[in-house]
Amino acid sequence: MMRRPTVSLVRSSVVGLAAVISIAACSRAPQSEAVVTATPAPPSLPSYALSAPAPVPVLFAPDIVSTGDFESHTAFMPDGKTLYFVKSDPEFTSWTIYQSQFVRQHWMPPLVAPFSGRYRDSDPFITADGRHFYFISDRPVNGAAKADLDIWRMDLTPNGWSDPQNLGEPVNSPQSEWHPTLTASGVLYFGSARTGGLGLTDLYRATQSNGAWQVENLGAPINSAADEYEPFIAPDESYLIFMAYRPDSLGASDLYFSWHSGGTWSAAVNLGAPINSSAPDLAPGISPDGRYFFFSSARGVGAETQPRAAHFGNGLGDIYQMDLSAVLKSVPPAAPPSEPAKK
Repeated sequence: MMRRPTVSLVRSSVVGLAAVISIAACSRAPQSEAVVTATPAPPSLPSYALSAPAPVPVLFAPDIVSTGDFESHTAFMPDGKTLYFVKSDPEFTSWTIYQSQFVRQHWMPPLVAPFSGRYRDSDPFITADGRHFYFISDRPVNGAAKADLDIWRMDLTPNGWSDPQNLGEPVNSPQSEWHPTLTASGVLYFGSARTGGLGLTDLYRATQSNGAWQVENLGAPINSAADEYEPFIAPDESYLIFMAYRPDSLGASDLYFSWHSGGTWSAAVNLGAPINSSAPDLAPGISPDGRYFFFSSARGVGAETQPRAAHFGNGLGDIYQMDLSAVLKSVPPAAPPSEPAKK
C-alpha cells in the first residue's frame, strides 16, 4: 500500500500531470493521449492473457476492474477465473477487497468479497496452490480494536475461505505491516513500520520452523533511510520488486527491482518509465502462469475536470499489466554465482 500520511499530498501535487503509456513508445506520453488498452486473448488462454505481446503497460479490464474508482493490488486464483483486488477511497485511507469472476470470456462486475467490507482490508495475496489467502487488516484481534494493520491468513475449505486468522508476533508488531507475498517454499516477505529498521518502513523476510516464525530485516541495499513498503518476491526467490519512496523517484512512490543470488541482493534499480510515472506507482505482482507483471498507478490521462470524471485514467488508481519478460530485460542481468575458492 502507499504511505498513508502523505499520499493525499503526493496526489494533490500530481493531479493534471499525465504519465500515459503507449504501445508504440516507451516514453511518457502527452496529456491528450488516451490510455492504451489491449484485446483479451482467445478462450484457450488464461483470463488475463492478451492477444498480442505487451512490452509496455496496458490497462487491465477497463470499465470493469479499472474504473473511475481507485483500484489496486491484484490476486488471482490459480485457474485465473477469480480475481481479488482493492478499491480505495480517493484519499487512499480506506480499503476494501473486491472479487470478480471470469464468465463467458468476460470479467463480471466486481462485488465486495464476503470477508471484507467492515474493516480496512487490503493487499491480497493467494499462494500458488490456491490454498492460502493472505491480506492486511485493522480488524480486531481477540476482541480488541486495532489502530494499526496486521497480516491475516485464510485457508481454503470445501465451503470457501476459512475465518481470517491473525499471524501474530513476531510477523505482526505494534506498528503496521504491509503487502505480504510468499515464495513457492513458503518464505514470507512483507513491509513493516516496526522500530529498529533503516527507515520509517522497511522490508522483512520470515521463515517458519516447527510452527514458529523467524523474522529478519532484509538490510541494505534493499532497505534504506527512505521508505520501502510493498515487496513482491519471485516464487523461486530469485528477484524482488518493491514499492518505495526514494530520492531517485520520478515524483512519488516508484517500483524498484533487485536480483537475489546466494543470499545476496543486488543494488535496487528504479524500473523507470514507462512503468513508473510522476504519480504514485505501487502494488507489484505477477499472474499465476508467471507471464505477466501487474501493478497499479495513479497516473492521470488527459485533461482532468472538476468534479473528477468517473472514468479510468482520472488520476486515481488503475491496474496495469505487461509482459514480465520485458520487465526482466529492462534491468541489468543477474550476476553469475560466485565460484568456490580454489585450493
